[in-house]
Parts: sequence; structure tokens; C-alpha cells
Amino acid sequence: MGQGRFALGVALLVVVGTVAAGTIAAPTNGGAPSGDQADAVDQAALQANESGPNDSDAGTASANGTNESANGATTGGQSPESCDYAALYDRTIDSVVSVQTDAGIGSGFVYQTDESGTGYVVTNAHVVGDSDEVVVQLADGESRTGEVVGRDELSDLAVIRIDETPDAAEALPVADEPADPGTAVAALGNPFGLDETITHGIVSGVNRSMPTTRGYAVPNVVQTDAPISPGNSGGPLVTCDGTVVGVNTAGIAAQGAENIGFSVSATLIDRVVPALIEDGEYEYAYLGVAATPVTPPIAEANDLNATEGLYVVRTAEGSPAADALQEAGENETAGGFSVPVGGDVIVAIDGQPVTSGEELSSYLVTETSPGENVTLTVLRDGERQEIEVTLDERPAPASGPTGPPTGGLPG
Repeated sequence: MGQGRFALGVALLVVVGTVAAGTIAAPTNGGAPSGDQADAVDQAALQANESGPNDSDAGTASANGTNESANGATTGGQSPESCDYAALYDRTIDSVVSVQTDAGIGSGFVYQTDESGTGYVVTNAHVVGDSDEVVVQLADGESRTGEVVGRDELSDLAVIRIDETPDAAEALPVADEPADPGTAVAALGNPFGLDETITHGIVSGVNRSMPTTRGYAVPNVVQTDAPISPGNSGGPLVTCDGTVVGVNTAGIAAQGAENIGFSVSATLIDRVVPALIEDGEYEYAYLGVAATPVTPPIAEANDLNATEGLYVVRTAEGSPAADALQEAGENETAGGFSVPVGGDVIVAIDGQPVTSGEELSSYLVTETSPGENVTLTVLRDGERQEIEVTLDERPAPASGPTGPPTGGLPG
């Protein structure tokens, strides 16, 4: 394995490509990271000096908030053959909205309402961009001025508050557990400005990472083959019983890629959106480590008995990882590849096995908070050790909205 390119605290995604004029260039290696690319797995360590363009009808978004009606919601794991999509459309479409800014149009859905008629709409952060106010058009054709009360770039979620929410625009329940691959789903929204549109498919995969132009990745993402087009961003991905399992964010339109779309998971919605409603922001835990999966050449060069865990290539200066973990000190050649040597191997966090950057990133984002302690199980000098680490708050992101996904056709 060649010497990697490591961005501290940034997860390298499974899909790699470039965005140009609403289309993408196909990955040169079939969509998987090449051998000389390392998984920088601490998703919470967002680079403070990153910057990227805003694309309000394509890209990613952020939101912190909670849906009280989602408690106990299930994923309704039906097959496509047994799903009544017409009934699903009738049940959910009144809760789907169009979100309009000076830069373009996206979608959203009613997440929470109260007795006074105040409603909270969830959408993507890249849809609202840096706007403080947006126009929210309801399914009945009426429009409201909406106030952006919170946005979170890392999860690409945002929350908009509107007044006088119609009774028909009920809050959609959000799943309290991930949808299983193969579950029938539908994407609702306004692709290319076509109001009240439904497309359908299945959950193709879970716990994906989705890159953005800002140099970091949205973690814990749902992959679906339900068509997601520009204008769908921010709309809900729902199961056959109307439960939200994701917020549609981007579709892939590369040569050889068919029906690959991504949605921010219900796990992130449940964790981030309540905080956005309450505080306008969400605080992520920060470990500060760049790591790569152990490969046979790395195992050979470091005298490891197995190819398990994540090899610590680098730690961020001043981070919790810098004080607790041993990073690689140099490179050696093994099996014809230049590989790092001298670092720890993370094999578990809080007893949960770690085999990929996605797993460590997802655990940090969905299971931990700043100030909490985690126990890392590491291999150091041939011995297994348990190291307790106190997580920090992630560094502040750069100002301005997140850019669209790398390799993604903005939704």
C-alpha cells in the first residue's frame, strides 16, 4: 500500500468523484478508495479553514432538532411488491414542502408542530445555504416565510420554523432504528421544480459515508436506489408506513453508476435536529485521529498477526488522540508498498469492534458527546491495551454553507 494522503479528522468516502456543472466524473477505481488513500476516520474533526461553494438545489444540509411524534416509530420493512405507494403518497405528501431561496429550490418535510400552529421543517443545510429566511411552499399551494433556526454542516441538516402550519401538514414520524437493506422506500420532493413527486426503490445499504466539497464526509448515510434528482434535496425518504428513514441529499450520476442515491440517516436526524431546534447548533465529539484499515503489507511491516482494526497514521496536534495514541513514526516498504510503521492499531471503541473508518466515525457521531470518556482497545507493540480518552468538542467549521457532495449529483 502506497503512502496515503491523510486529512486529519476527515472520513474518506466510499464514492470518489468530482462535481462539474451538475454532473460528476466517474471514479477511476470503480468508486472505492485506492490503495494509496487512507480512511481519516474521526468524522467530527472538521477542518476549520475548509471552504466550498453553495448549491442550494444540490448538495448537503444540516439540522439539529427532534420529532416528538417519532417516538416508537418503526421502519416498516415491507418489500416493494407489498408496498401500496399510492396510499403512501396520499398519507405523506401534505407534509412535504418546497424550500425556495435566492439560489434555488429544494425540498423539506414537517418534522414537528405545536398547538399554536408553529411548525418545524427539516431540510438540507446546503438547501438553505447562508439564508436566514426562506420561502416555504406547502402542498396546498400556500407559501410562508420561514426562519432558519439552525443548520449543521457535518450532517447536512437544517431546520426552518414556520407559522400557521395547516392541519393537513402533520409531522412525519422519524424511525428510531436504522432501516434494513432491502426495505421498500419512497423519495418525496420537488425534483427539477416538479412539485409533489414520489419515486420508489429500496434501501441499498446503510452506514455509508458521503463526501462533500469541503473536505469532510457526512457519516452514517443511507444508500438507496430510489431516484433522487436536483430539487429532491431535503425531502424525506420514507418507508411504506410513512416513517422517515432519511433526508434525501444527493444522487450519483457517473458513468456506470445507476440509481445510487444518499440520504442523511434517521439516526442523525434524531440526534441532531432536536439540538438545532433548541440551540441552533449541534456539538460533535472530537477524537482527532487519521487512520487506515490494516492491510497485509501494514500487518507485515508492523509484525501484526492479523489484518484487523484501524492503523493510526496521524493524530491532530492538541487533540485527545494526540495525548492517548501512538501515531506512525515513519514508513517502510512491505510487499512492494510503502506503509506506515510504529503506530497503534484501534480494534474497538467501548467494546464495539472497529474494522473500518465508517464504523469508528459513525460511533463517534451517533453515540458520543464532548466531554464523555470512551475506552479504546488498541494493539501497541504487540500487546492489547485499553486506553481511556476524554473527547473534546470538534473545532469550529469554516463560515458559510457546505458544498455539494463529491461524486454526487446535487439533489
